[in-house]
Amino acid sequence: MQIVSNVKKILLLAANPQNTARLRLDKEVEEIRTTLQLSANRDRFVIEVRGAVRPDDLQQYMYNLKPQIVHFSGHGGGEYGLAFEDESGAEQPVSTDALAKLFQMFASEITCVVLNACYASVQAEAIAQYIPYVVGMNQAIGDEAARQFAQGFYRAIWDDRSIDDAFASGVNAIALDGIPEELTPVLLRRSDLVPTQSAASSVSLESPDGQVRVDSSFYIHSSYEERCYAEVNKPGSLIRIKSPHNMGKSSLMVRVLAYANQLGYRTVTLNLEQANQKFFNDLDKYMQWFCASVGKPLGIRIKIEEYWDDIFGANDNSTDYFEKYLLDDTEPPLVVAIDNFDRVFKYPDIETDFCGLLRGWHERSRSNQLWGKLRFVIVYSQEPYLQKDINQSPFNVGLPIELGEFTAAQVQELVKLHGLDWSEQFVKQFMDLIGGHPYLVRTALYHIAAGDLTLEEFLRTAPTEAGIYSDYLLGHLKSLEDYPTLGAAMKTVVTSDVPVRLRSEEAFKLDSMGLVVRVENNVQPRCQLYRQYFRDRLGV
Repeated sequence: MQIVSNVKKILLLAANPQNTARLRLDKEVEEIRTTLQLSANRDRFVIEVRGAVRPDDLQQYMYNLKPQIVHFSGHGGGEYGLAFEDESGAEQPVSTDALAKLFQMFASEITCVVLNACYASVQAEAIAQYIPYVVGMNQAIGDEAARQFAQGFYRAIWDDRSIDDAFASGVNAIALDGIPEELTPVLLRRSDLVPTQSAASSVSLESPDGQVRVDSSFYIHSSYEERCYAEVNKPGSLIRIKSPHNMGKSSLMVRVLAYANQLGYRTVTLNLEQANQKFFNDLDKYMQWFCASVGKPLGIRIKIEEYWDDIFGANDNSTDYFEKYLLDDTEPPLVVAIDNFDRVFKYPDIETDFCGLLRGWHERSRSNQLWGKLRFVIVYSQEPYLQKDINQSPFNVGLPIELGEFTAAQVQELVKLHGLDWSEQFVKQFMDLIGGHPYLVRTALYHIAAGDLTLEEFLRTAPTEAGIYSDYLLGHLKSLEDYPTLGAAMKTVVTSDVPVRLRSEEAFKLDSMGLVVRVENNVQPRCQLYRQYFRDRLGV
């Protein structure tokens, strides 16, 4: 029969590196032991003391000793972290993030953490996301005040009082000793910081897949819209919206078209990913499909033989079609949006002629009022790797819009729109993993707000195939496995802690896929999600 022990274990950790101010840590430990010996409940508690603690020791102590309360005495430095010791006894700081993740691993076992160190409220706030109670110091605290707080705190613990009572006892001990530092200790409770989902139940959530509807309250506005609205008003305008997949290109495109409709313009949208493969096998077929696809939504159905003359090339025939049937003087301007333009790049013959045609039509608008009625919105994830004649390319004219990630303020806005009440620290944790990638952000918030998982569960499972991004990550993994040189390049990127230099073609393709970002002439993973997942799956 297994005997369950009721003895509670308190782990006292101390570090006073050689190059830091001397603290009477031995006296603090002695006084805590004395308060226990004076308690009637002394047999119900065990104190484990570990001094000159090194960062490498922390995990081992947690695994072996399994404490319920962890107490650290030493030096803190706010954002700098807590000061531990290296092999020689010199100072070795441990970051706030590393400490928080350490305690996250033991969140089911530890009830309280006490950081009896100057400016340790920064670490306390991070740790309190996982541990029910955390004590930190919001400014420098004197040696005597720290010892008095510890004595008062543990007198209440030995008396089986609550952590709230113990904190109050510690603060009172400082005041009773006449030390004017009773406001320095702060108590943080996980229950006060855990994101609430009660408000989310009253929010009508929207699926994060596909375009964000024009009337959606979840769309995050930016300066891009106003720039596009101003541009589409100009004769012969050409707007180029570029970003990796799932970053909001199509959502911006539909808003530009909605604005054009408000102006009374005619609008047509073509999605090249939805075009039949047979049209890409022959330039004439492709251009016939293109002309018919623009004319059909406008109610213009012209038989091919009425405008197509085999004596002339596909571009000349297409130009005649637009002039005769689509750009009438009596009609309002026409805005043609081409989504997933990238598909053209797989077919060099079509790419050369079609891109040259669009560039030629754009140039005509400068001197021909009729062609000024035609405006284009081109949406794509990448430009062709092998550059063509710059005078035959639409990718160096018009208004370029390159979409980036959400800012922290925009993510916080989306958090509120989803009915979630998160602190800045929670938002930071969230973005530390996935950055501001629009699809990743909206997908996570949707599932968390819907109650499918908690933020803690999301952070743990997201970089795995058990998480909400499983299909998304597997899709990228398949692309990397299908092209081994690309997979090897990505492996190089995720195994390096600093930006790395790749061959230009590999860097270009990984950038186009949205897996990396450029840092000058080097690249690094776009976010920690990709680093963690691909480090594991690419056999690192």
